[in-house]
Amino acid sequence: MDPIWIGILGIIFLFILLALRMQIGFAMALVGFLGFWTLNSFESGLAVLGIEPYKTAAHYTLSVIPLFLLMGQFANHARLGSEIYAMLYRWIGYLPGGLSMATVGACACFAAISGSSLATAAMFGTIALPEMQKLKYSDALATGCIAAGGTLGILIPPSSVLILYGILTEQSISALFIAGIIPGIVLTLLFILTIYILVRIRPEIGAPGPKFAPAEKLIALKSTLGPFALFIAVIGGLYTGWLTPTEAAGAGAFGAFVLMALKKRLNWSNFVGSLKDTTSATAMIFAILIGAMIFQYFLTLSQIPDQLAHTVVDMNLNRYVVLSLIIGVFIILGCFMEGLSIMVLAVPIVFPIIIQLGFDPVWFGIIITLTMEMSLITPPVGVNVFVLHGVARDIPMNTMFKGVIPFWGAMLVCIVILIIFPQIVTFLPNSMN
Repeated sequence: MDPIWIGILGIIFLFILLALRMQIGFAMALVGFLGFWTLNSFESGLAVLGIEPYKTAAHYTLSVIPLFLLMGQFANHARLGSEIYAMLYRWIGYLPGGLSMATVGACACFAAISGSSLATAAMFGTIALPEMQKLKYSDALATGCIAAGGTLGILIPPSSVLILYGILTEQSISALFIAGIIPGIVLTLLFILTIYILVRIRPEIGAPGPKFAPAEKLIALKSTLGPFALFIAVIGGLYTGWLTPTEAAGAGAFGAFVLMALKKRLNWSNFVGSLKDTTSATAMIFAILIGAMIFQYFLTLSQIPDQLAHTVVDMNLNRYVVLSLIIGVFIILGCFMEGLSIMVLAVPIVFPIIIQLGFDPVWFGIIITLTMEMSLITPPVGVNVFVLHGVARDIPMNTMFKGVIPFWGAMLVCIVILIIFPQIVTFLPNSMN
């Protein structure tokens, strides 16, 4: 049988396994092994199955994943997010819709030191939602801004999604992190603009909060100097070339640990909890990555990525038409699959097409990460919405999904802006040392 047809059958079988709720890493490893066995030999399939897990897990570059995850866990237990929210609440909470704007800003800031969308959504569902409910904010706006703000964790560095993209496509993780800074700021401002427009149209959905004295504002600002200094140290070290990604991750984890101790929130329970949660998340990500690498061997042997790239190029379609189709497919997949799964499944297939069409691979990584953000709030999967519903069970799911629609539109606008002006993404990476 033609290798391409075997590859297609393998992809179909993979989707069947996923529909049966098999863990994606193990599903990709199984399909990759069976495909390699069919196209080559049983012995070579066993060799890949035996060598690749160790080869992938022992790769020094991957140590960046548990270190950044640990940094996020320490930051979470140090309650840095609540302090950032308290500061923004005092500075802009008095504006119409100000609490929602403060929530989005706090989500962006906390994302810069945690890298976790789910942790961000869960934390601000606990911190910000009760405050908005006190001022009779619309449930749709209150939950929508938290669910959408939580997605910033996979775009603003450090981001596990950008790390995986860098590993899958052999791109610089430092460049990807730096590339995500300005788009992250742009998307945050678009979210705030969305809130402003919604409140201008319907003032009753976001009443102004109380005003605070300048002294209170300065005290709140002082309490956030540590988290901002940590972010600047980590990202500044990457940008200047003083730190490698792994060194930056180690420095970030140590800095977050010190902040947790200085804020007197370091205890045995928080320390052990951080280690356990980091270990669990690392094991999940490594399982997915190992499976993706084995599956990638099978795809390469089936020649699907190369043949697909050549076919698309031979069709002489405008490259932006092809890019729009790829983004559309990713968005549709986001309705049924979690973003990380889409990344490891689809990127190895479409990446050769992107290279053939002459797009910048770092820029494409940011574009795809934005579509992953969209999948976090897209029904019926919408993982961030489900996490938030676990915190606020009294608010119906359909109200939450209704609330994220304007922010989903803002993400789409952000993608269009980055396509029209790719320099927004490429400027900082191109200026790195």
